[in-house]
This record gives sequence, structure tokens and C-alpha cells, in this order.
Amino acid sequence: MYMTYMIVRKITDSLKKSNKNILLLGPRQVGKSTLAQSLNPNLIINLADEELYLSYSKDPGKIKRELAAIDKPSLIVFDEIQRIPSLLNTLQAHLDVGSPHRFILTGSSARKLKRGGANLLPGRILLEYLDPLSFWELGSLFNLEKALQTGSLPGVYLDEEEGAETLSSYANTYLREEIQSEAIAKNIGAYARFLDLAAQSSGEWVNYSKIANDSEIPKETIRRFYTILEETLIVFRIPPFRPTSSKRRVSQRDRFVFFDMGVRNAILGLHKQKLSPIETGKLFEQWVCLECIHFIHSEKKEWKFSAYRTDTGVEVDFILDIGEKLIAIECKLSKNAQEVDMKGLRSFESVAHKKVDKFLVYTGQTRQVFSKGECALSYKDFFEKVLPELV
Repeated sequence: MYMTYMIVRKITDSLKKSNKNILLLGPRQVGKSTLAQSLNPNLIINLADEELYLSYSKDPGKIKRELAAIDKPSLIVFDEIQRIPSLLNTLQAHLDVGSPHRFILTGSSARKLKRGGANLLPGRILLEYLDPLSFWELGSLFNLEKALQTGSLPGVYLDEEEGAETLSSYANTYLREEIQSEAIAKNIGAYARFLDLAAQSSGEWVNYSKIANDSEIPKETIRRFYTILEETLIVFRIPPFRPTSSKRRVSQRDRFVFFDMGVRNAILGLHKQKLSPIETGKLFEQWVCLECIHFIHSEKKEWKFSAYRTDTGVEVDFILDIGEKLIAIECKLSKNAQEVDMKGLRSFESVAHKKVDKFLVYTGQTRQVFSKGECALSYKDFFEKVLPELV
């Protein structure tokens, strides 16, 4: 049964209060259209509708004539703007001559907009992101096990009966077919093998040579496929932390995290079965990362993410650079925290170039402070108290 709860998205209020024109980017099925409709626009032009898409494609001047015919200031939504990237530039020209209208544009592929010659930040259009449902947005409906297993796409999380099937369709139809067309790959099998390996290695330090050997795909093609997933908002790239001055050798590899754990699991066929403790632990680490990214997007912060690993294998899962200091985050799917769990955090502090706040985020209930100042706290505490205090 599909739950009828109305989930209020964190960015809704700011969009309602703003008088700016917005380009709202986000992967498919995160709720961009629903959010745009909740703003009560005067006109919605849904370019996912094939008939509308063809009409604007065949007649580029049509939109200019339609806008000229609207006799009062209006809120106008263009849904799936990446289908006709040139419209973004047309609208910018319209705004430059003093348009009375406000525009909300939604899109799921920065790649298509770039390839179509559109400027993603053309002066008067602000960029916003919408992610899957977050810990904060779900509130009392949040369930960690569910978030790790089937993710938090609205149509999946809120649908008890058919959510898993929706997820299967997303993985098989959208990712394997539509993103395949983005890859412009002649060898469909190569992309399919890559996608499985990318999902399997989500959150891990990427070894391009190993993936190339395992998939029998050239290394440069692997890099190109990752870039496509990044530009279509399917993965986030987490670069390595680079100390400004240190004799300690650190990893120079990237990590890529899928935007939703359910989508990642569905690619591998794991979204309908019980996950192993090791698998669940990896997913928890990635989920914490994603929630931090959601927070950054909704709060419009320029904070930078990285990850730390020495050549001897000492790691810190994620480093958040908020400007005046660094937030080092180690994640552990456990109800217990011990001194030994602080090894990576202490190693990182020795190479950091500014003040470091060190946190072990775990599933225990108590807050603990260890001998070198590290703080172990529940993920709820971290999200409800620590992150908001940094804003």
C-alpha cells in the first residue's frame, strides 16, 4: 500500500520565499516534479511528454511566442529541461530583457545540458539540488534498515507493496538503458559489466586498472563511464584528502558513492534479500556520507568532501572541510565504540593543516569522549545536533 504521508522537502520553504529563477537538478524519481507542482505554478511545461517535446524541438521560436502571450507575471515550470538544452539559453535571453515571469526548471542530467551548449549557471538562474528523502525529511518515518536496503527514493520508500518493483525498474530500465545512451557506447555488454562493478565498488577506493582487468574494458573507457554517472547525478565523487605538507604517503585514488543505497543494491539484485553484516556495514558508511551531502545541498553550503587513507591502510571514512576547521568522520555499524576505533582519526589529525573535530558515528545510544578528544555518538545525535551547529 502506498503511504499517503505528505513529506515536506527541506528546500520547499526557500523556493517558495525566493523570487529567483531556479534550475533544480536531481536524479530521476527524487520528487522534482512533485516539488515544482507544490509551488502552485501558473503553467507547467512537461518535456517528458513526447508530444510537447516534439513540438518545442521542431519549433524553437514557439516558447518566445507563448511567453509573449502571457499577460500577467507568472510562475512557469519547465520539467526535464535537459531534453531540450537550448531552451535554457532561450529563457536566459528572455530574462535579460526584463521578463516579468519567474521560472523553475528541473533536470536530471547536467551532462545533456552541457552537451546541448547550455550554461548551467547563466547569470539569473540559481542552481539547486534535490536528493532522495533525507533523515530530516522522513522524521518519525525514518527506518535505518529500510534506508540501507531499499534506499529513500520517495516512490520506493513510501510504497510498502510495489516499492521494490519500482526499484527494479529504475535499475534495469533507467540506468541500464537511458544512461547507456548517454555513454554512446557501441558495446552494450561493456557498459553493463561496468555498471555492476561500479555498484559493487560503491564507496571503495577506485582502482581503475583492476576494474579494467576484471571487466575487460579499457581504463580510459572506465573513467569516461564514471564521469557519465557523475554528470547524470547517479554517483558522487569523493576525492582523496591531500595534506599540504606531510611525509606520510596517502592514497591518491577517488571514491564514488551511488546517490541512493537502494539503487545501488537493485543493480546487484540485493534489494529484495537479507544483506550480510559486512555488506550492511559498508552501506551504513555510504549512507552517512549521502546524508551529509543532502545536508550540504539543502543548506547551500560550499563545504568540501574528501576521504583519507595512508599507504599502510589507515583510513578515515570522510573529511568535511567547512572552512575554519575540518570534520573527520569515521562510521561504524555497531552499538559499541572502543579506543582502537580511533586509530584512523588520530592518524588524520597528525597530517591535517587546520583544527580537526573528530567523530565516530555509530548506532550506539551513548555519547563518549575518548582520550585524544574523539567523540563517539549516535548517527541521530550527529545529524540532529552536530551538523546543524556547524551552519
